[in-house]
Amino acid sequence: MTERAGVGPLRRLIVLRHAKSAWPDGVDDHRRPLAPRGLRDAPAAGRALAEADNLPDLALCSTAVRARQTWELASAQWGTPPPVRYDRRLYAAPVPALLEVVRETPPEVETLLLVGHNPGLEQLVVELAGDGLDDALDRVRVKFPTSALALLTWHGTGWPALRAGAALLTSFTVPRGVKR
Repeated sequence: MTERAGVGPLRRLIVLRHAKSAWPDGVDDHRRPLAPRGLRDAPAAGRALAEADNLPDLALCSTAVRARQTWELASAQWGTPPPVRYDRRLYAAPVPALLEVVRETPPEVETLLLVGHNPGLEQLVVELAGDGLDDALDRVRVKFPTSALALLTWHGTGWPALRAGAALLTSFTVPRGVKR
């Protein structure tokens, strides 16, 4: 655990928007699966996290089919995936609901992955980021596309202390799989 005097360990929140979804006729929004592009991009997101050494201790995932599939395909790229908690409150959630779920994270978790939906995820990243490296925050404000990964870091005594402007957006990437 990396700690700064009096402010707690370095914590990382990885925000992953679900991969591209399909729009099949007669299927309600919660049950929409990934589209072919999403099936390619979700594993690419998992590989990007592994290559950056940003693997989570815990994942929180929306119960929507497209979010669950994104999690399953991304985490399959790692040797041993961490535990995952599926939470209905993350489905199409606004920022206050997302924060409520994140703040329930156990204190021993240093790196948390949140898999969900827009516009809530984009708004969450913008609200939490007091600043960003390079032009990452500007790019998030322009667009937070499917399969986007945002990494926020902050020093804190626990997840309940996470507040607006408290984090640094250290990276923002949009991994894409190779079309065959």
